[in-house]
Amino acid sequence: MKLLTAIPVHNEEKYLEEVLRQVLRHADDVLVVDDGSKDRTPELLKGFPEVRVIRHPTNLGYGAGLRTAFGAALDGGYDALVTLDCDGQHEPALIPEVAAKLAEADMVSGSRYLQVFDPSQRPPEERRRINVEVTRWLNECLGLNLTDAFCGFKAYNRRALECFEVTDLGYAMPLPIWVQAVQHGLRIVETPVPLIYLDESRAFGGSLDDSTYRLNHYRQVFSDALKAAGLEVAGGCRG
Repeated sequence: MKLLTAIPVHNEEKYLEEVLRQVLRHADDVLVVDDGSKDRTPELLKGFPEVRVIRHPTNLGYGAGLRTAFGAALDGGYDALVTLDCDGQHEPALIPEVAAKLAEADMVSGSRYLQVFDPSQRPPEERRRINVEVTRWLNECLGLNLTDAFCGFKAYNRRALECFEVTDLGYAMPLPIWVQAVQHGLRIVETPVPLIYLDESRAFGGSLDDSTYRLNHYRQVFSDALKAAGLEVAGGCRG
Protein backbone atom coordinates (compact mmCIF):
# COMPACT_ATOMS: atom_id res chain seq x y z
CA MET A 1 0.00 0.00 0.00
CA LYS A 2 1.42 3.36 -1.06
CA LEU A 3 0.77 5.54 2.00
CA LEU A 4 1.11 9.27 2.52
CA THR A 5 1.23 10.77 6.01
CA ALA A 6 0.17 14.41 6.08
CA ILE A 7 0.32 17.04 8.83
CA PRO A 8 -1.44 20.41 8.54
CA VAL A 9 0.44 23.09 10.47
CA HIS A 10 0.01 26.75 11.37
CA ASN A 11 2.52 28.45 13.66
CA GLU A 12 3.75 25.19 15.20
CA GLU A 13 7.35 26.15 16.01
CA LYS A 14 6.90 24.85 19.57
CA TYR A 15 6.18 21.24 18.60
CA LEU A 16 7.17 20.90 14.94
CA GLU A 17 10.68 19.47 15.20
CA GLU A 18 9.90 16.81 17.80
CA VAL A 19 6.68 15.79 16.04
CA LEU A 20 8.46 15.43 12.70
CA ARG A 21 11.32 13.45 14.24
CA GLN A 22 8.79 11.03 15.70
CA VAL A 23 6.68 10.83 12.53
CA LEU A 24 9.72 10.05 10.38
CA ARG A 25 10.42 7.01 12.53
CA HIS A 26 7.07 5.52 11.58
CA ALA A 27 6.26 6.90 8.12
CA ASP A 28 8.29 6.85 4.92
CA ASP A 29 6.43 9.46 2.89
CA VAL A 30 5.56 12.62 4.82
CA LEU A 31 3.87 15.84 3.72
CA VAL A 32 3.52 19.02 5.76
CA VAL A 33 0.93 21.55 4.65
CA ASP A 34 2.06 24.88 6.08
CA ASP A 35 -1.05 27.04 6.24
CA GLY A 36 0.55 30.46 6.11
CA SER A 37 2.68 30.23 9.27
CA LYS A 38 4.23 33.50 10.42
CA ASP A 39 6.47 32.10 13.16
CA ARG A 40 9.65 30.02 12.67
CA THR A 41 7.75 27.07 11.19
CA PRO A 42 8.90 27.65 7.56
CA GLU A 43 12.51 28.03 8.70
CA LEU A 44 12.38 24.89 10.84
CA LEU A 45 10.90 22.87 8.00
CA LYS A 46 14.08 23.48 6.01
CA GLY A 47 15.83 21.22 8.49
CA PHE A 48 13.78 18.26 7.24
CA PRO A 49 14.69 17.88 3.54
CA GLU A 50 13.07 14.44 3.46
CA VAL A 51 9.68 16.01 4.19
CA ARG A 52 7.65 17.42 1.32
CA VAL A 53 6.17 20.85 2.08
CA ILE A 54 3.23 22.60 0.46
CA ARG A 55 2.85 26.16 1.70
CA HIS A 56 -0.27 28.31 1.58
CA PRO A 57 0.85 31.95 1.18
CA THR A 58 -1.81 33.02 3.68
CA ASN A 59 -3.65 31.30 6.50
CA LEU A 60 -6.76 29.68 5.01
CA GLY A 61 -7.83 27.40 7.86
CA TYR A 62 -7.52 23.88 9.23
CA GLY A 63 -9.92 22.45 6.65
CA ALA A 64 -7.95 24.08 3.86
CA GLY A 65 -4.82 22.32 5.05
CA LEU A 66 -6.57 18.97 4.93
CA ARG A 67 -8.08 19.77 1.54
CA THR A 68 -4.56 20.29 0.20
CA ALA A 69 -3.46 17.01 1.80
CA PHE A 70 -6.38 15.13 0.22
CA GLY A 71 -5.51 16.57 -3.17
CA ALA A 72 -1.83 15.71 -2.81
CA ALA A 73 -2.67 12.09 -1.95
CA LEU A 74 -4.94 11.75 -4.98
CA ASP A 75 -2.61 13.55 -7.38
CA GLY A 76 0.35 11.52 -6.13
CA GLY A 77 -1.34 8.19 -6.82
CA TYR A 78 -1.39 7.12 -3.18
CA ASP A 79 -3.56 4.25 -2.00
CA ALA A 80 -4.15 5.80 1.41
CA LEU A 81 -3.64 8.87 3.55
CA VAL A 82 -3.01 9.23 7.29
CA THR A 83 -3.51 12.65 8.86
CA LEU A 84 -2.43 13.84 12.29
CA ASP A 85 -1.99 17.17 14.03
CA CYS A 86 1.27 18.87 14.95
CA ASP A 87 0.41 20.02 18.46
CA GLY A 88 1.81 17.00 20.28
CA GLN A 89 -1.62 15.50 20.90
CA HIS A 90 -1.14 12.47 18.65
CA GLU A 91 1.26 9.54 19.00
CA PRO A 92 3.17 9.07 15.70
CA ALA A 93 4.05 5.52 16.79
CA LEU A 94 0.41 4.62 16.08
CA ILE A 95 0.58 5.62 12.40
CA PRO A 96 1.15 2.03 11.16
CA GLU A 97 -1.62 0.69 13.40
CA VAL A 98 -4.14 3.30 12.27
CA ALA A 99 -3.25 2.73 8.61
CA ALA A 100 -3.50 -1.06 8.99
CA LYS A 101 -7.16 -0.77 9.96
CA LEU A 102 -7.91 0.34 6.40
CA ALA A 103 -7.93 -3.38 5.64
CA GLU A 104 -11.42 -3.41 7.17
CA ALA A 105 -12.64 0.11 6.43
CA ASP A 106 -12.57 3.05 4.03
CA MET A 107 -12.10 5.56 6.83
CA VAL A 108 -10.42 5.03 10.21
CA SER A 109 -10.99 7.66 12.88
CA GLY A 110 -9.00 7.93 16.06
CA SER A 111 -11.01 8.16 19.27
CA ARG A 112 -9.66 9.58 22.50
CA TYR A 113 -12.60 8.17 24.43
CA LEU A 114 -12.69 4.48 23.47
CA GLN A 115 -9.91 3.60 25.91
CA VAL A 116 -8.27 5.36 28.86
CA PHE A 117 -4.51 5.36 28.39
CA ASP A 118 -3.63 7.87 31.13
CA PRO A 119 -6.26 8.65 33.81
CA SER A 120 -4.48 11.91 34.65
CA GLN A 121 -5.18 13.32 31.19
CA ARG A 122 -8.45 15.20 30.93
CA PRO A 123 -9.73 17.42 28.10
CA PRO A 124 -10.72 21.03 28.74
CA GLU A 125 -14.33 20.77 29.91
CA GLU A 126 -15.70 23.17 27.29
CA ARG A 127 -14.12 21.23 24.43
CA ARG A 128 -15.26 17.91 25.83
CA ARG A 129 -18.82 19.20 26.17
CA ILE A 130 -18.95 20.40 22.57
CA ASN A 131 -17.39 17.17 21.31
CA VAL A 132 -20.03 15.13 23.16
CA GLU A 133 -22.83 17.24 21.69
CA VAL A 134 -21.54 17.10 18.12
CA THR A 135 -20.85 13.37 18.40
CA ARG A 136 -24.49 12.95 19.46
CA TRP A 137 -25.63 14.76 16.32
CA LEU A 138 -23.55 12.47 14.13
CA ASN A 139 -24.90 9.36 15.80
CA GLU A 140 -28.55 10.41 15.93
CA CYS A 141 -28.71 12.09 12.52
CA LEU A 142 -26.47 9.78 10.51
CA GLY A 143 -26.99 6.47 12.28
CA LEU A 144 -23.35 6.24 13.29
CA ASN A 145 -21.88 4.87 16.51
CA LEU A 146 -18.99 7.24 17.16
CA THR A 147 -17.35 8.33 20.39
CA ASP A 148 -15.17 11.22 19.10
CA ALA A 149 -16.33 13.65 16.41
CA PHE A 150 -13.19 15.76 16.16
CA CYS A 151 -10.04 13.68 16.43
CA GLY A 152 -7.60 14.70 13.69
CA PHE A 153 -5.77 11.36 13.71
CA LYS A 154 -7.40 9.57 10.78
CA ALA A 155 -6.74 7.30 7.83
CA TYR A 156 -8.55 7.24 4.50
CA ASN A 157 -8.27 4.91 1.55
CA ARG A 158 -8.36 6.23 -2.00
CA ARG A 159 -12.04 5.42 -2.44
CA ALA A 160 -12.88 7.66 0.51
CA LEU A 161 -10.70 10.52 -0.68
CA GLU A 162 -12.36 10.42 -4.09
CA CYS A 163 -15.77 10.86 -2.41
CA PHE A 164 -14.91 13.93 -0.38
CA GLU A 165 -15.37 17.58 -1.20
CA VAL A 166 -14.00 19.82 1.53
CA THR A 167 -16.64 22.52 1.83
CA ASP A 168 -15.57 24.11 5.12
CA LEU A 169 -12.04 25.47 5.34
CA GLY A 170 -12.06 25.93 9.10
CA TYR A 171 -12.38 23.75 12.18
CA ALA A 172 -15.90 22.60 11.22
CA MET A 173 -14.40 20.75 8.24
CA PRO A 174 -14.95 17.24 9.71
CA LEU A 175 -18.74 17.67 9.86
CA PRO A 176 -19.41 17.73 6.09
CA ILE A 177 -16.85 14.94 5.71
CA TRP A 178 -18.81 12.72 8.12
CA VAL A 179 -22.00 13.50 6.18
CA GLN A 180 -20.35 12.71 2.84
CA ALA A 181 -18.91 9.47 4.22
CA VAL A 182 -22.41 8.28 5.10
CA GLN A 183 -23.83 9.62 1.85
CA HIS A 184 -21.39 7.47 -0.13
CA GLY A 185 -21.77 4.39 2.04
CA LEU A 186 -18.19 4.33 3.28
CA ARG A 187 -17.15 1.78 5.89
CA ILE A 188 -16.09 3.63 9.04
CA VAL A 189 -14.27 2.31 12.11
CA GLU A 190 -12.88 4.03 15.19
CA THR A 191 -9.62 3.06 16.82
CA PRO A 192 -8.44 4.08 20.31
CA VAL A 193 -5.72 6.72 20.55
CA PRO A 194 -4.39 8.40 23.70
CA LEU A 195 -5.97 11.57 25.01
CA ILE A 196 -3.14 14.11 25.26
CA TYR A 197 -3.51 17.82 26.02
CA LEU A 198 -0.22 19.69 26.24
CA ASP A 199 -1.52 23.23 25.83
CA GLU A 200 -5.04 23.99 27.01
CA SER A 201 -4.62 27.67 26.15
CA ARG A 202 -4.58 27.10 22.38
CA ALA A 203 -7.31 29.15 20.75
CA PHE A 204 -9.53 28.61 17.73
CA GLY A 205 -9.31 32.27 16.78
CA GLY A 206 -11.84 35.07 16.45
CA SER A 207 -15.49 34.41 17.25
CA LEU A 208 -14.87 30.66 17.50
CA ASP A 209 -13.16 31.18 20.85
CA ASP A 210 -16.64 31.73 22.28
CA SER A 211 -18.00 28.23 22.95
CA THR A 212 -21.64 29.16 22.35
CA TYR A 213 -20.81 30.77 19.01
CA ARG A 214 -18.63 27.78 18.07
CA LEU A 215 -21.35 25.25 18.81
CA ASN A 216 -23.92 27.25 16.84
CA HIS A 217 -21.47 27.50 13.95
CA TYR A 218 -20.95 23.74 13.98
CA ARG A 219 -24.72 23.23 14.04
CA GLN A 220 -25.18 25.42 10.97
CA VAL A 221 -22.37 23.75 9.03
CA PHE A 222 -23.76 20.31 9.87
CA SER A 223 -27.29 21.31 8.87
CA ASP A 224 -26.05 22.73 5.57
CA ALA A 225 -24.08 19.54 4.88
CA LEU A 226 -27.13 17.36 5.49
CA LYS A 227 -29.18 19.46 3.08
CA ALA A 228 -26.45 19.42 0.44
CA ALA A 229 -26.23 15.64 0.64
CA GLY A 230 -30.01 15.23 0.45
CA LEU A 231 -29.85 12.76 3.29
CA GLU A 232 -32.92 11.41 4.98
CA VAL A 233 -31.65 11.51 8.52
CA ALA A 234 -32.13 8.81 11.11
CA GLY A 235 -35.08 9.07 13.46
CA GLY A 236 -34.66 11.10 16.61
CA CYS A 237 -32.19 13.51 15.05
CA ARG A 238 -32.09 16.73 17.06
CA GLY A 239 -28.96 18.25 15.53
